Amino acid sequence: MRKSHPIRRVVLAGAATVSGIVLLLSLKPSSDPASAAAGAAPQQTAAAQESAQGGNSGQAGTVTGKAVQTEYGPVQVRLTVGGGKITKVEAVQAPSGGRSTEVTNMAVPRLNQAALAGQNAEIDTVTGATYTSAGYKQSLQSALDQMEKAGGGSEADAGAGAGAGAGSGSGTDPGAGDGAGAGDGAGDAGAAQARTVTGETVQTEYGPVQVRITVKGGKITAAEAVQSPSGGQSTRINGNAVPKLNAAAVAAGSADIDAVSGATYTSAGYKQSLQSALDQAGG
Repeated sequence: MRKSHPIRRVVLAGAATVSGIVLLLSLKPSSDPASAAAGAAPQQTAAAQESAQGGNSGQAGTVTGKAVQTEYGPVQVRLTVGGGKITKVEAVQAPSGGRSTEVTNMAVPRLNQAALAGQNAEIDTVTGATYTSAGYKQSLQSALDQMEKAGGGSEADAGAGAGAGAGSGSGTDPGAGDGAGAGDGAGDAGAAQARTVTGETVQTEYGPVQVRITVKGGKITAAEAVQSPSGGQSTRINGNAVPKLNAAAVAAGSADIDAVSGATYTSAGYKQSLQSALDQAGG
């Protein structure tokens, strides 16, 4: 039998040891990235959450206006708000059933689009959907009011406050135009803010009439009848008369408007409620 040389055994043993060390080193790095990724994951998740929140001012949320009862059913509007702006408008309730479904499907998308474009409740009534439009605008305004309260006041309010401190102290007076530039500019912003006022309910021969107006810069920018006689012949008459009275009120900027032929009682009640709204607005 041939004997193995001692030196050869030493060389083989050394080669085996080196191979084992190389194998261990090659296995160690493969586990490090996984553990590193596992350690980094919570940090990345926290950062992603912080980025998604982005502060209260940029966070998206929804605001739902009050449900308004109309002649043909309730109307309720919901807004999606992000970054201080309306990003989506939808009617979560609207008249349905029979002819109402057809009218709603025609009118609501137009009202949604108008509200999103205007970012306010000063939108036109959709022809053929007077009651739905009136209820929509009323619910929309209530949602906007909630949105403003949640935001801690409007930009115009902040401007008026700054004007009172930096200007002549009469920044909120619409008629003051002689003060320093900073104060007067902020005052104009406060005076130009839209305001909604609802007149008294006036009982007529055929039912109640109540008018709501939106006033901005001392002028009527929108008028609507939140109540008017309805049922039978009254619905047809007022469907024709009320839009004319609304348009006349905005055009005249006062309650000195003509009665609509064939709607004498409604016209008289409308003008009386309109005047009471103007009195509240100081006009």
